[in-house]
Parts: sequence; C-alpha cells; structure tokens
Amino acid sequence: METKLRTVAAPAPRRERGTILFIALIVLVAMSLAGIALMRSVDTNVLIASNLAFRQGATAGADWGVENARGWIFGHAASLNDDKPAGFPFYQANWQQSLDLFKNNPDPTVKDLDWDAEAADLGFDTAGNRVQYVIHRLCSSAGAPSDSGVQCVRSQLFADTVGAGKSQLIQPSGHGSVPGQTAVLYRVTVKVTGPRNTVSFVQAVLQ
Repeated sequence: METKLRTVAAPAPRRERGTILFIALIVLVAMSLAGIALMRSVDTNVLIASNLAFRQGATAGADWGVENARGWIFGHAASLNDDKPAGFPFYQANWQQSLDLFKNNPDPTVKDLDWDAEAADLGFDTAGNRVQYVIHRLCSSAGAPSDSGVQCVRSQLFADTVGAGKSQLIQPSGHGSVPGQTAVLYRVTVKVTGPRNTVSFVQAVLQ
C-alpha cells in the first residue's frame, strides 16, 4: 500500500503594523511629561519655602531697628518736640497722616516716604538684611504735648508701676488735664530688605 504525503503550506506571517510600538511611545511621552511636571513642582515648592525663610529672617531683623529706635528716643529727650531735628531726618514730631510709608497708596496727593534719604540706615545684619527705620511721635503737630492745639496719643500709666513703664489705657489727648501719669506714644516703622529683595515692614508703638 502506497502512502502519499501531503505537504501543507505554512501560513504566511501576519504583517506587523507597529500598534504596540505606537502605544508604548505614547505611554513613554506621558510618563516623561509627568516626570517633568513633578520636577517643576518640587522646584517651585523649594523656591517658595526658601523665599518664606528669607522673609521670616527679614522680619526677625526688624528687632534690631526697633531697639535702636528705642535707644534713640530715650537718648534725645530734648529733641522730641521738633520735626527732623538737626542730623536726624528720620524723626518727626507729628504722625504725618498724609505720608505713605509703604508706597502702596495710589492717591497722587499722598507723598511716598523716601527711605534712602529720610530713614535711619543701620546697614546690614549678619543675615544680609538691610535695616532702616523712621520714628513718628503720635501727635498732630510739632511742639510740646502740653501746647494748645497739639493733639497727642497718650498712654495712661498705673500709678504704682510708672517706673516699669506698664500701660493701662491708651487715649487721644491734647491741651488740658489728663488724669493720672501719662506718656506720649511713638510709632517706629522698620523696613527690612532681604538678600533676595524680600521686603518686610514692622511697626511698633513705644512710650
């Protein structure tokens, strides 16, 4: 008996269309974009945190300005009734209501303070912050607080703690009798400019 072998032709290979490669490329591009976005987000967060740290450091540097201003007030009692006494352009015996200390008032009739010419400049602290300050006596005009027409903001002191400088009441006062021991108040405005041009303003009221 004769056996015949039948040859079966192998199926032709399917033509590759590159679909998987195309999908892989899309996934790769998406992952690359996600990685870039993550890196940018991290960089932004680091920059924000760094700027906040510089700003906090600038605010801390304002203590130097406040303490220096306090020392100047206590050491120049004879000049406190005068606007800009000789050699001290940073002191005003009135509160200068029409002066913009922060240069953010759009009203053209309000004068901006020239911090370079009208402020005390202490230079730079150890962190590289430039510290400047101005002092305003909280009175309506120059002159002795007891003069007629000079309205001042005063602090009424405890009778038994006058030496300690503790205050009980803050009230506007002008010419005339004021009950109890009182002290005129002074506003100190400190401008601190940091190494990255961060600017902080700190105000303190002294008596």
